[in-house]
Amino acid sequence: MKNHFNKILGAVALGIVLYSCESKPKEESKAEEPEQEQVFGTTFQNKKVETYEIKNVNGLKMNVTNFGARVTQLWVPDKDGNLVDVVLGFETLDEYLNSGEKYFGAAIGRYGNRIANGKFTLDGEEYTLPTNNNGQTLHGGPGGFDYVIWDVEKSGENGLIFTYTSPDGEEGFPGELKVKMIYTLTDDNEFKVTYEAETDKATPVNLTHHSFFNLNGAGNGTVLNHTLKLNASKYTPVNEVLIPTGETPAVKGTPFDFTTATTIGARIDQENEQLTFGGGYDHNWVLDKTGNDLTQAAVISSPQTGIEMEVWTTEPAIQFYSGNFLDGSTTGKGGKVYALRSAFCLETQHYPDSPNQPNFPSTVLKPGERYKQTCVYKFGLN
Repeated sequence: MKNHFNKILGAVALGIVLYSCESKPKEESKAEEPEQEQVFGTTFQNKKVETYEIKNVNGLKMNVTNFGARVTQLWVPDKDGNLVDVVLGFETLDEYLNSGEKYFGAAIGRYGNRIANGKFTLDGEEYTLPTNNNGQTLHGGPGGFDYVIWDVEKSGENGLIFTYTSPDGEEGFPGELKVKMIYTLTDDNEFKVTYEAETDKATPVNLTHHSFFNLNGAGNGTVLNHTLKLNASKYTPVNEVLIPTGETPAVKGTPFDFTTATTIGARIDQENEQLTFGGGYDHNWVLDKTGNDLTQAAVISSPQTGIEMEVWTTEPAIQFYSGNFLDGSTTGKGGKVYALRSAFCLETQHYPDSPNQPNFPSTVLKPGERYKQTCVYKFGLN
């Protein structure tokens, strides 16, 4: 696939010049070499915003921008051999900057998910963070890793290496945090994300990836027909502002039991306080694992396209979000409307609000230690 930025849209907010992007998979795509680097917008935060294309030997293709290390397109073969773009997103930088849904395809940090009341205490010192979600700090705050320009270098045809140095005090977090993140499309049809980080001062770190997936194709209806299995027999219930209560009850006998494959829509509208709080599923599942080995966390598939996606992680938990806050007011790629529950997210992670909950696994990274994490989204056919 090859992007064609073919129409100058003119100056927009923040003085950014944008280009429209027309993208189509081509039947004979293997014979055509991709453009390795293309301008997505002129500048943001005084840095050049670009897009990059990577691919594997099987025809899997992905487009990424250095704005938030966002995956803007991910083309996967369906049961008929056609390429399907399975991630929601936009065609211009302006849309990413001004959309009501700001996390499409983004890298998330310093702290994925929520921190209660935008506060935590570490080594006897209280830190205050900017709040951006019902009085809570969500996904690192309004200036989190999804909203910065990453440095990028190509790693062959199938990989990108991202680096970013978060200064001491950024979004209220202590310490200078140096992050390295690698996106790879392996020849086993995996989208693999590896993370490393180090700090000069103790700080909470919980990085994750936030693609909004629809295995029917981006903008092609809801994901309620998708079948999901989660290798998790417990979850962390939340209060009305989606902060964990600290409990980890069993999912058995609840709408949160995906230990056997179940359609997303089967129980999502049941009368249940937790579903009411989230508007559907927006919860953290505790994976059935010990240690930090790479293990399978989830399997999800579409009967419509036959596409199946496995999720593997070294992390102890996974957030399943059923697109409850998409409301049809957002128009994405190809002019398609992103309606209620037209996407799902599977975010590998540590538990939400861990800095305030001592019974949860620690997310504190200390000087001299190295944060390491791997997440794999593996595609095949069901």
